[in-house]
Amino acid sequence: MSEALHDHEVIPDVVDIVPSEVLKIKYGSLDVSNGNVLTPTQVFNPPTMISWAADSSAFYTLCMTDPDAPNRQDPNLGEVLHWLIVNVPGNDLTKGETIVEYVGSGPRKGTGLHRYVFLAYKQPGSITCTEPKIPKTSRQNRIKFSIRRFSEKYGLSLVAANFYQAEYDETTHKVHEQMGSA
Repeated sequence: MSEALHDHEVIPDVVDIVPSEVLKIKYGSLDVSNGNVLTPTQVFNPPTMISWAADSSAFYTLCMTDPDAPNRQDPNLGEVLHWLIVNVPGNDLTKGETIVEYVGSGPRKGTGLHRYVFLAYKQPGSITCTEPKIPKTSRQNRIKFSIRRFSEKYGLSLVAANFYQAEYDETTHKVHEQMGSA
């Protein structure tokens, strides 16, 4: 994992350190693994499995972010926040508080591969977020997000990460349509 985070410049573009754990993520039978390439069609719906070695008595935050908007060479709109859940007890996402609903990969045509980074952070306790809740039908407050700023604001400690890459396919239009930005 460490090598892939450095090779694909997730470190330093998104985070500064290599976490101690690998975040295990599946979309059906497909694994997210060290920057492998998946299509927007394959990741249109939320992952079917996410896990990490979590302390069942602690709370965690899960984030999915794209640092490559509009493209990796000129990411002046990145990070784009795709998913954010806080106050996850252990790694039971169903019991966490969804701040930002999941939106699949939506790289625009001709923008090349984008990195979609999943990060799990240990919280110092339960947190109360001041950020607005964002439904999957909205782009508002997703663009120019910074997981660094968010984690600093709430005193979060990075414990696990993983990522995949995706580029435009025919499903991308559905993602933008869903958010009213087709």
